[in-house]
Amino acid sequence: MTMLMPNLRSHRASLLRPRRATQRGLSLIGLLFGAAIVILIAVVVLRVVPSVIEFTAIRGAVEKVASSGVSTAKEIQSGFDRFAVIDDIKSISGRDLLIEQVDGGTVVSFSYEKRIELAGPVSLLIHYHGSARN
Repeated sequence: MTMLMPNLRSHRASLLRPRRATQRGLSLIGLLFGAAIVILIAVVVLRVVPSVIEFTAIRGAVEKVASSGVSTAKEIQSGFDRFAVIDDIKSISGRDLLIEQVDGGTVVSFSYEKRIELAGPVSLLIHYHGSARN
């Protein structure tokens, strides 16, 4: 019974001592690091989005020209150039289209690269390609 007394006393003493609160949450350095990563991703996305929008316009123009029923390469190229003026397409022109006659139909395809400057010597190179069949 005398053995239990010291244990109870030490237990009571540990209950009365204030516990050290463990720190939880995000530190200032962690917050700054996380914010830098979010800003870096946002800059890349903001630089890439206009290029993707232009690619979508190019793909739409190629599909419209291919399905319009024109058959000669010259008509397809001039039709694409008209859509390019309307949609403000500057990456390619009608001369850059590859026009092939396959199995009685016309296949209009395109391929180009877009270099996007990010910061200083760092740039991003995106290869776009697509095709449409009549």
